[in-house]
Amino acid sequence: MAARGHVQDPNDRRLRPIYDYLDNGNNKMAIQQADKLLKKHKELHCAKVLKAIGLQRTGKQDEAFTLAQEVASLEPTDDNSLQALTILYREMHRPELVTKLYEAAVKKVPLSEEYHSHLFMAYARVGEYKKMQQAGMALYKIVPKNPYYFWSVMSLVMQAISAEDEKLALTMFLPLAERMVEKMVKEEKIEAEAEVQLYYMILERLGKYEEALKVIKGPLGEKLTSEFQSRENKCMVLYQRLQRWPECNALAHKLLLKNPDEWQYYGFYFNSLFHILDQSWHPPEEGEHCSEGHVHLSVGEVAKFIEERIEAESHKDSRALRGPYLARLELLHRLRERGSSDESLLGNPLELMVQFFAKFGDKPCCITDLKIYLHLLPSEQHVQFINFLSEAVPLAEPGEGYAFPADTKALQRHLCLCQLTRALGLHHSLDVDGKLKLISELKARYHHGLVFGKNALKTELQLSDMYCLMAAHVYIDLWIETEDETMVWRCFGLLHEGLSHSSANAQFKLLLLLLYCRLGAFEPVVDLYSSLDAKHVQHDTIGYLLTRYAETLGQFAAASQAYNFSLRFFHSNQKDTSEYIIQAYKYGAFEKIPEFIALRNRLNQSLHFAQIRTERMLLDLILEADILLSLEDSVKAMSLTAENDDIPWNNIRDNRDLTVFTCWDPKDRQFSDENHHQSLEEELVWLKMRSLTLRLVASLAALGHPPSTHNSALTSENGIGDKTSTMEALLSRFNQTLQSATQLAEKRIQYPLLGPPSTRLTAALSSGSCQCQSAALQLAVQLQELELAGLDESEELQAQICNCFQSLKFQLQEMLNKCKGELLETKMSTLKTVPSLMENLVFFVETISIMLWVASYCARILRPLKTSLQKKKKKKKDVSTALPAVVCGFQELTGSLLDLLTQASEHVKEQELNITSLKLSSLTLDGYSQEESSFTQSAMDKVQSSYLHSLQEVGDLLKKRAETIKNLKV
Repeated sequence: MAARGHVQDPNDRRLRPIYDYLDNGNNKMAIQQADKLLKKHKELHCAKVLKAIGLQRTGKQDEAFTLAQEVASLEPTDDNSLQALTILYREMHRPELVTKLYEAAVKKVPLSEEYHSHLFMAYARVGEYKKMQQAGMALYKIVPKNPYYFWSVMSLVMQAISAEDEKLALTMFLPLAERMVEKMVKEEKIEAEAEVQLYYMILERLGKYEEALKVIKGPLGEKLTSEFQSRENKCMVLYQRLQRWPECNALAHKLLLKNPDEWQYYGFYFNSLFHILDQSWHPPEEGEHCSEGHVHLSVGEVAKFIEERIEAESHKDSRALRGPYLARLELLHRLRERGSSDESLLGNPLELMVQFFAKFGDKPCCITDLKIYLHLLPSEQHVQFINFLSEAVPLAEPGEGYAFPADTKALQRHLCLCQLTRALGLHHSLDVDGKLKLISELKARYHHGLVFGKNALKTELQLSDMYCLMAAHVYIDLWIETEDETMVWRCFGLLHEGLSHSSANAQFKLLLLLLYCRLGAFEPVVDLYSSLDAKHVQHDTIGYLLTRYAETLGQFAAASQAYNFSLRFFHSNQKDTSEYIIQAYKYGAFEKIPEFIALRNRLNQSLHFAQIRTERMLLDLILEADILLSLEDSVKAMSLTAENDDIPWNNIRDNRDLTVFTCWDPKDRQFSDENHHQSLEEELVWLKMRSLTLRLVASLAALGHPPSTHNSALTSENGIGDKTSTMEALLSRFNQTLQSATQLAEKRIQYPLLGPPSTRLTAALSSGSCQCQSAALQLAVQLQELELAGLDESEELQAQICNCFQSLKFQLQEMLNKCKGELLETKMSTLKTVPSLMENLVFFVETISIMLWVASYCARILRPLKTSLQKKKKKKKDVSTALPAVVCGFQELTGSLLDLLTQASEHVKEQELNITSLKLSSLTLDGYSQEESSFTQSAMDKVQSSYLHSLQEVGDLLKKRAETIKNLKV
């Protein structure tokens, strides 16, 4: 309620207590205070709106909206009411109503700068660019200030950006915007840097690079002062787009003389050089090479220039600059890509990298700098390279069999050496004993390195953390190579120990999170992810690490919380980006507006957003809806319809950060571009299946609604017939997607452990879940046919339905059989986990829930049909008591379902007893230190607790389903 401070209304004193209650979150008292005030002052509209805000915040949306509309219909012009209504509509996510408020206010007070300004911003919130343009010009006519004029120009640019027809943008919107700015230029009214930036943006989008260059290099360009070397950077980009390579080269050369560490300039420098060489360009015989000065025409000149920069830097007392040293390696890399013989001019890559390490090996960035150029070394030089580097690492006298670094710089050098050794694949080439020895050394070095961080703050990382992380990676190598789960438990102990010394280390947390999920334990993951304190867009980029496993591992309550937590970010994105756009208009940061729009679109089209929205709705239905009636209510509450598919399939964006884990593996062992493509394909197929499942469930709920007329012809034309055809169409698409999914699963694609987690697709298909759900929903269509045919003339159809009953019983039994087995057991002094059994159990629970909705629908169809048949028998005085085949079949089905649920519940109880009886403290953790043993034991306890929690939630849901089936009678 921050806007009230400047209100000069005489009623402000009366309203202040209500504002205070709302600000303090005491909404009930705010409502009471508003009611008291309205009894005395019925005409005080703002009090009514403030009451509506209180009602909105206490969940009474309908009452709040009614009150708000009462005030809005009066078209208020007092600032208090308008501001309060604006706040209310924003909280209701109805920003379009704010535009109507200020449209009315502007009509009543046409010369108000404030109301016109508010109207413009209201249009900005909803993206009404044409109306924004008109509002901006109307405002400029009332108050001729430059910002208002350029608001209108920017709104034209936004119309161009958002136009579906690119031709329209290039022939109408952008040229009009250009003419509007040119008018101001001719009249010499350009005042601010933002206005020049906007002019540049328009020319750039029109492809008028020559004109843009004249603007930047002319008097207007002098206003570009907020960013360092803004004019030069823009000139460089324009030279590149105009393919004026000599100017690009000369300007890059000049800028590198001023700032030899600016990496982006080297990119322009090298690109321009190779284009000049390819085009065989020659400078004019007289005068300057080009308008920007001297051009470097050969690799020799460029190599000499870089060497001069290195030489010049070596004579300075200031810190050494990495740019020139890295530029040599980058040029070498590019020459090798081109197959050029000139690479010999730069020297031997091994010597250049050794020199770089000698200069910068004590900096944490050294590994990331050198790693990308390791491919320049032939494999036979790898060991030689590491030996050379070892000579540049000062180590003290041996202790515990190892020579340790004496100070932090030596420690950083040795760390970099270890990381490069792993990146070259030398760790992976070791045998099992060699890897175990390596782990012992890395752990000893980690523990020794802790002495350098004794006085570190809790939020600071220990300098030797990377030793710990690398040892964990070697443990994971051994786990994958030997399938010995002891290795992963040792890894847990080590990582938890590392976290006890470096509580803020995100890499420790991420790796623990991944390993717990891979072992089927979700409970410890929730706190780990929470402690990462993911901010803003990270909920989209790394949220998949949490949500992928949430429901899979049977923690339904935690899964629901995780989905809701992520969805809150996505839902607030629309509102937040609108505010950013408004601020950008206010402060003239026009170039940022398209970026904010792009961010909003990126998040709205996010694959992760579509996934969690779909999974959340499916999970909510499975947890809350037991019979068809409650399913109908839930579907209605979600505004879910079978026909509506709101996933932007053609524009979907994969925003996952698949490089979030620190990884030093050689390139052939890392997550590849092909893996990325395969992963995305898998994710999209799985999302399509889940989306279709959700819509099929919605269509089942729609089938449950009784027809509005008894006329069967009308029903077929307008009612159930339409609903059945919708369901049949969705089933057809589901089965087609199922075929694609099966073909994809048959490829058995394996991703590196530190790559993306595989989808639930393969597990769902192998469990039989998707196939069984499809068959169950197909049964609903056949039941609809039976309803239209009746029981007395449908023997063949009844036989088909009875066969479906039998088939479904068999499929469900098969699914349950795949859940059998020990989830957790102690074997050979270690704890063994089988997370796939938990995943199968979750799929069984989900499928049985869908089966019960279908059975509930079946009961709803059969009851009236059975009653109708009995009445017909009475009229015909037919005394036979034999039940129709389909009714008998249904009774057998419900009996079988109850039996299956009993079996499943007993299996869950048995597993709970087995897991509870495991005495993990009795496991002999040979070779562990006391501290490591304690952390490993703690990790095992967490896994045991998580499995028990999952079983408890699954068991509770199975009990609810068993109670439901007992009440299903025909």
